[in-house]
Amino acid sequence: MLTDIHPKLPMRNKAITRDYYTNGLGFKELGTVDYDGYLMLKKDNVELHFFEFKKLNPRENYGQIYLRTNNIDQLYKELIDKKIAIHPNGNLDIKPWGQKEFALLDPDSNLLTFGQSIS
Repeated sequence: MLTDIHPKLPMRNKAITRDYYTNGLGFKELGTVDYDGYLMLKKDNVELHFFEFKKLNPRENYGQIYLRTNNIDQLYKELIDKKIAIHPNGNLDIKPWGQKEFALLDPDSNLLTFGQSIS
């Protein structure tokens, strides 16, 4: 029945979002058509979609997704090496619910939490 999920997150500026996710997080643009006000990105088995919301106030954005990984230590190191800002309350840590996690905010304050099961 259900096979995949492709979250849609708001973005104010397509060029800034594209740059952050492709150059910073290692995503690649999906497809060959450049849709006005819409962006589709993919990395490994994860696909993210973004819709233009020019009037978005980042302080009022509660967009968030949880991304599972099978090598959180390597991913965290890669992002630190690229000087990607980690959320002030989201440093790499083992959580009581059995996940090793870290989090960051994209340019529009969408919260991205990355996690790996430690059990």
